[in-house]
Parts: sequence; C-alpha cells; structure tokens
Amino acid sequence: MSLEWQSRVRGSLLGGAIGDALGAPVEFEQGRAIVAAHPERLRSFVSGQAGWPPGTITDDTQMTLFTVEGLIRAGVRTERGIGFTVAVVHRAYDRWLDTQLLPGPSGERDGWLQGEQWLYARRAPGNTCLSALTGSRNTQFGLQAVNDSKGCGGVMRVAPVGLLPERFSTEWVFDTAAEVAGYTHGHPTGKLASGALAALIHELCRGAELDAALDTTAALLAAREGHEETSTALAAARHQAATAPGHGPVRVEELGGGWVAEEALAIGVYAALAYREPEQFLDALALAVTHSGDSDSTGSICGNILGALHGEAALPPELVFAVEGRPVILQLADDFVLEFSQPQRLHSEAGWRARYPPS
Repeated sequence: MSLEWQSRVRGSLLGGAIGDALGAPVEFEQGRAIVAAHPERLRSFVSGQAGWPPGTITDDTQMTLFTVEGLIRAGVRTERGIGFTVAVVHRAYDRWLDTQLLPGPSGERDGWLQGEQWLYARRAPGNTCLSALTGSRNTQFGLQAVNDSKGCGGVMRVAPVGLLPERFSTEWVFDTAAEVAGYTHGHPTGKLASGALAALIHELCRGAELDAALDTTAALLAAREGHEETSTALAAARHQAATAPGHGPVRVEELGGGWVAEEALAIGVYAALAYREPEQFLDALALAVTHSGDSDSTGSICGNILGALHGEAALPPELVFAVEGRPVILQLADDFVLEFSQPQRLHSEAGWRARYPPS
C-alpha cells in the first residue's frame, strides 16, 4: 500500500466534503451579499437553513460516499471471477435514494453504509438525480438515463473513480466516470465533464502536476464526440487563472454559476489553479464558494482536486475537525485503499464480504 496514495484518497474525499459544507449555506445567495457578510470571503463553516448546523454536508458528499462504497463492492465482486462491473455503483445510488425517501434504515438492505442514520437527511438533493434513480428502480442497473440534463449532479459525485490505483488507465477512468454520471444525467456534457474531473484526479494521484494533468485531461476530452462545451469551459478556467488581474467572485461568475456540469468543473479548476500551493488550500476553497451560484458543488469539486494534488496534510485543520461525517468519510477512504491494494487478503474474510457485499 502506498502511503502517498492513501493520503491523496483521504485528502480528496475529505477535501470535497469540506468544500461542500463550506459552500452549502450560501448556495442560493448573491456573491455581493456573501462578500458583504464575509469580506475575506467565506473561510469558516456557518449555519444554513433550519437543521443545517455549521459543517453540515449535502447530497454532494452523500452521493460521493455511495460512489466509494459502490466501487469497493464492485472490487469485491471480482472474487467470483466476474470482471469489474461498474453497474454496482448504480445499485449503490439506489441505496442512497433510500436515504432521501425513508426516515431511517429499513432493515432490508445489506452493507454498513446504508445503516448510518446521519445520512438519512435531505440536503437539497438534485431533482434529476431523484427522478432518474426513482425511474431506474424497476429496470436493469447500469442503463444510461434517458433525459437531456447536464446539471452538475453527475460531476459532483464522481471523484472516487479518479482515485482508483494506477492499474486502471486514465482513459478507462474517464469513460467509467462518464458512464457513472450517465446513470442520472443523459446530456453528453454532463457525462464528459464528469469524465474530465475523474481523469484529472487520476493523473494527480499518479503524481502529475496540475497543469500537466489538465493537459492530459484536455487531450482525452477532445477525442470524444460532444466535447466542445466542456473543452471550452476548461480552457476558459485555465485562461482566467493565468491572465485575470485579481481572483474574486466577479472572475468566478464569468465562468458561470456552476449549476450545469461544465461550469461547476470550470469553477473548481479555476479556484484550484488560482491558489494551487498546499498552504493556499483554504484560499482556493473560499474562492470556489464565494459566488452567486452552486457554491457547495463548486467547493466540493475544488476540494476533491486539491486534496488529490496535495494529500490530507494540506487540509485546513480548523475545518477538518468540524466537518460532518468525518469518521465515516475516512473509514470509507481507508477501506477503499485496502480493497484496491490488498484484495487477496480481504476477499476470504467473511467480515469484509458482510461489510461490502459483492452486489
């Protein structure tokens, strides 16, 4: 097991949760109002609507955690001699749907994550995710959604695909993340922006610098039909970071509001490029969430990227200790690393298979 890879996995998942929780309370506020209340930009957790204390995560992190669980269970499934079946992640999203429709665990599901009562909270889940997953309950898992949505509900949850180890090629990671996003979002841009984020994170986990990882991602993206919207958004983010005289909400909003996939990706990338040093992690998150748009998703994406780049040691400790669900996030991160580094020692353990049933 590589301790550096483990640090990147933990950093990306926890960094995404921190960005999510930082931006959630101001998601529907205007950038000017956020700056008026927080002249140094939003740099600490604040309370949101009723029942959302400081540090509360949203559906962005909830669905990301079920992505991790689905990938682990897909790995366990290979013990049967079956190939790595990505549709297992779709089934994991069906368990997430329970957390949005039921008051608590029903006792009819397997695995441990669906038994976490704190996840049974509706934190403004996306309508596209809810409707697509509700509609797929009576169909075969693994089918692509039949809609034209390119909302950011796909890209905000696929970072774990990029965290898979080096034996999974970056091209495979790109296409797999696009497929995973496609379980709920049918528009090509919704899928390709998701593939681009996962490819970027995968390259960072392999040790690439941020610019080099973006170059690789851009090349993979350009080779796919329907890439133009995402390619244009990523290019704009890079240009903005390299040439804008000052980084702030006005610059962020020139990239859009983050409500759709390519804009959310662009804002997260722009903030990561603007403040790319390890000691600037909080500066990047503050930039990513201080705007008139989907602040939790753009904060989450930025946190996923920089967490993969720098590892968990760079995370702002004053936010790490206070984010909701940290023990579960880190447990999943470590279990993910164990499954994809030492499966031969785990798959014979009944306790591991009970924890992550291969389905």
